[in-house]
Amino acid sequence: MAAFEYVALNNKGREKKGVLEGDTARQIRQQLREKGFTPLEVLHIGEATKSSDKSKGRFGGTSIKVADLALITRQLATLVKAALPIEEALKAVAEQTDKAKIKSVILGVRAKVMEGHTLADGMAEFPRIFNELYRSMVAAGERAGHLDTVLNRLADYTERRHAIQSKISAAMVYPIVLILVAIGVVSGLMVYAVPKVVGQFQTSGQELPVLTQILISISGFISSYGLLVLVVLILLIIGVRLWLRNPANKERWHNQILKLPIFGRLSRNLNTSQFASTLSILHSSGVPLLEAMNIGGKVLTNLKMRSAVSNAAVKVREGASLKNALQQTKLFPPMMIHMIGSGEASGELEDMLKQISDNQESQFENSVDVALNIMGPLIILFLGGVVFFIVLAMMSPIYELTKSITG
Repeated sequence: MAAFEYVALNNKGREKKGVLEGDTARQIRQQLREKGFTPLEVLHIGEATKSSDKSKGRFGGTSIKVADLALITRQLATLVKAALPIEEALKAVAEQTDKAKIKSVILGVRAKVMEGHTLADGMAEFPRIFNELYRSMVAAGERAGHLDTVLNRLADYTERRHAIQSKISAAMVYPIVLILVAIGVVSGLMVYAVPKVVGQFQTSGQELPVLTQILISISGFISSYGLLVLVVLILLIIGVRLWLRNPANKERWHNQILKLPIFGRLSRNLNTSQFASTLSILHSSGVPLLEAMNIGGKVLTNLKMRSAVSNAAVKVREGASLKNALQQTKLFPPMMIHMIGSGEASGELEDMLKQISDNQESQFENSVDVALNIMGPLIILFLGGVVFFIVLAMMSPIYELTKSITG
């Protein structure tokens, strides 16, 4: 029995979408007619997925939220641990969700399992949802007979990844809001307030101080060319994005990011945490070290560090230890290198990788807090400095006039 996505009209003429199981598309159409629906489109889950990947289709793209992925992974782990057959566990998870997209994905995986494929093979039909890391761990769990344990680890990993993404998003909100407020306040003062106040002194024929003249020039430039500057900035951003589409350019840019005082440390800690966490969970699930390194390298967002991990994997394949291979990259923290060396020497690499992962996640969170504590006051100081300059430039003519009157 396979899963099919359908689009149909109900008796009121409204479009309805959903998922049904059946042997053929014809059988699904018959089921819809028996329910009083007029079928418009019936597609096998696999065909619907390919269609949506190309054109987003009627059912949209095939990606889901990280939180939803963590939830269905945890549910599946619980049901598998309860000794429920895979196909029944998948059906139960599909029935528990009220989201058509998730239901179609789970039933699509179930259809492949019922055809005799493994769970990992079924998930391979949806690579945008179940990435290579996810599928490799599931395959290792199926081979070792510990699928429930692996799925629980995957759920933990997915939830941690969701927490890190939320942390990054929350960290970006505060400085972005401050910057937008600063730009808005300064632009408003320069375009509306400054010309009206300073214009009074210009009509009086009074010689204006240097600060005031500079302020008038800046205000005039913003009023005359502000929109042009905005357009140029937008075009510059688009140009940079196009330039970064070249992998070599993007790797050079990522290399420069690693050298920045604050953002470099954040990027290094985030990527180190991702690599250590991925390597730990894959290695503990029975995935060979070389394969784990290759998969772990692909989850890194920084291309320079990704390339370094790829080169380290080559050295490990040639016989080098993991410690020496990573040490030669000069991109990973010394503490991580020493802990990996200790793990290799003692035969407890699994535990060491877990400790490294926890340590790096903690360092990343601390780095985010430090960056926020530094960036917030700096932006406020900059805004205060600009406002102080504007006020000082506007008050200088008044001070000079008062001074000349009092003698």
